[in-house]
Amino acid sequence: MIDNPRSPRVRAVAKLAKRDARSETGLFLLEGPQAVTEALTFRPELVVELFATPTALERYTELAQAAVDAGVEIEFVTEQVLTSMADTVTPQGLVAVCRQFPTAIKDIFADDGPRLIAILEEVRDPGNAGTIIRAADAAGADAVIMTGRSVDLFNPKVVRATTGSLFHVPVAVGLELSAVLSRCTEAGVRVLAADVKGDDLLAARKEGILADPTAWLFGNEARGLTDEDLARADRAVVVPIYGHAESMNLATAASVCLYESAFAQRS
Repeated sequence: MIDNPRSPRVRAVAKLAKRDARSETGLFLLEGPQAVTEALTFRPELVVELFATPTALERYTELAQAAVDAGVEIEFVTEQVLTSMADTVTPQGLVAVCRQFPTAIKDIFADDGPRLIAILEEVRDPGNAGTIIRAADAAGADAVIMTGRSVDLFNPKVVRATTGSLFHVPVAVGLELSAVLSRCTEAGVRVLAADVKGDDLLAARKEGILADPTAWLFGNEARGLTDEDLARADRAVVVPIYGHAESMNLATAASVCLYESAFAQRS
């Protein structure tokens, strides 16, 4: 039982909430039973360490067995130690340390190329980034690409917001938008920029273009996409607002766009 919140091992885990520590070690934090279960189910080789309170392990017996089956050693810790490790205020009794695993862009565009991807350019809010990854996973997208101007994929808040989808859909990071858009053009993937300056989404639906291989481009929460970025896209599209809302949350709009393509490609 690890019971000292100030021990070097506990501090090393807690430091992974900071980007510098994640960059230096190539590791990241994973919290809560849902996220840990997804990691053990889909990418168990990434789980380096698993820390749990005895109470949590009694509650999540299937997760404990999955860890044993994957050869992951479980370290018992006190509630105080777990709180020191976790990034959340009220952790759920489980913290894992995992290896980072970004996908190479060449793998995303390998073989026949993707049918549906999401590109995040300067998306800074961790909750939005994680929710878009989750929506892309739900919509059956082939991948998500985060440019170097976007939030760190392995930020604890991003990881939590994906609710485990991080382990389902390939995500490439740290790329220049121009290079990503060039790849799309070479692969015959149409780039649709989601922007308030664009055409009504219904027009794109009626034209039937959403059934084609598509990359949805999403920009910064406050500023959107630059005119230069919009010019690089094949077309700009806006999700219409029929009520009196001043605007739509980026992650919500992204979910609508991704599902419009998912519906069209499966109809």
